[in-house]
Amino acid sequence: MNETLKNIFERYSCRDYADTPLSDEQVKYIIDAALAAPSAVNRQPWRITVVTNKAFIDEMDADGMNTLASDNDKSSYNRMMERGGKLFYNAPCMFVVTGDGSDWAMLDSGILCQNIVLAAQSLGLGSCMVGMFRIPLEGARGDEFKKRLMFKDGYSFTMSVIAGTILSGKEPHELDHEKVTYIK
Repeated sequence: MNETLKNIFERYSCRDYADTPLSDEQVKYIIDAALAAPSAVNRQPWRITVVTNKAFIDEMDADGMNTLASDNDKSSYNRMMERGGKLFYNAPCMFVVTGDGSDWAMLDSGILCQNIVLAAQSLGLGSCMVGMFRIPLEGARGDEFKKRLMFKDGYSFTMSVIAGTILSGKEPHELDHEKVTYIK
């Protein structure tokens, strides 16, 4: 099996990170892989904000957890508490992706994020796509966070990916071939 397939099959959503920061070289490789992602008509309708300021990540995490705690439906809050009480699982690095609102921005951003998680895997790092990052962005401090993240006018959150050194791991999910239809 080649290295690309090995990385795809061994990757899982890591939810337990060591405090170890990513090196500048690791971040550069991940960003270069992200920017190599294909997009419709090569429009590249994305922007990426790399957050390695752990205090800022933790601040947004705490704000998001407070929002979940105050929600009438406690299911998401309870699930996060069972997983350690952090939205971002103590990750030392976050890649926040915004899109320009065009028809293909969400799909193209998803492809870009797939490149991020596969690049992280190839570097021996864990990663997890985190759509719940929208929670602090939609909360009372959302405009402040967007400003501090330097969101460009006309761009909105599409997805975020956290990455870092794996503290404890798990097995990748089982492949479900029942989800596939073949037409020959």
